[in-house]
Amino acid sequence: MNPQTLEFSQVSFGFDDWPHVLLNASWHVPAGEFHCLLGRSGCGKTTLLKLAAGLLTPQSGQVLWHGVPVLQPMPDVGFVFQTPTLLHWLSVLDNVLLPIKLHRACTPQEQQRALDVLSQMGLAAMLHQRPSQLSGGQQSRVAIARALMTEPALLLMDEPFAALDALTREDLQTELRQWVTRLGTSVVFVTHDISEAVFLADHVAVMNQGCIAQDVQIQAPLRDKSWRYSPAFVQHCAALRDALDDVSMLA
Repeated sequence: MNPQTLEFSQVSFGFDDWPHVLLNASWHVPAGEFHCLLGRSGCGKTTLLKLAAGLLTPQSGQVLWHGVPVLQPMPDVGFVFQTPTLLHWLSVLDNVLLPIKLHRACTPQEQQRALDVLSQMGLAAMLHQRPSQLSGGQQSRVAIARALMTEPALLLMDEPFAALDALTREDLQTELRQWVTRLGTSVVFVTHDISEAVFLADHVAVMNQGCIAQDVQIQAPLRDKSWRYSPAFVQHCAALRDALDDVSMLA
């Protein structure tokens, strides 16, 4: 059994004008698993992700990373935002190397790792281009490459494909799942898209009004095109839709 790496224990958080964004949320992510947070807009998904990243601090309860309270951003945790947030004046290669260059000069080995990651993502011919010269899908690949550059144990992703066309989105879902499986990275991925959650996740946490209402396990033989069009995939999508409807009725 995989050791538990990320745990939310009775976590609550709110703002002055929205006091109950999260209310006694409890949840855990074992090492090497891909977990999706699924729910309607305003249910607390992104807030939960920011707490995991150390960008926010719980008002009650604890967020634990390997048993230690998360009080600030951690070096072995990567974050990918809804938009790629690339620096427009830097090249693709320099954007990917940025997490290292902010602290020190890059080693030749790190330069080579960046080249290898970009090659795996089909961006080897675009190393010296600027973000404005890239498509939306290419920019998303660069953002993911930047997050993976430090080989994080945990990758947090906030609807990174939401603004992309359907075909590009499906391609990136397949590629992302392959990359993190190969690296053994734990992932928490925020989405409001049911099919995206079913394709990517080992577990889906269904959220409603600041709570984890259900935890649904997704078992799939392969995360490829055949899975996306299988009867089991459709059944999982239907079950998650029912779960979302059920928790909404309880509100």
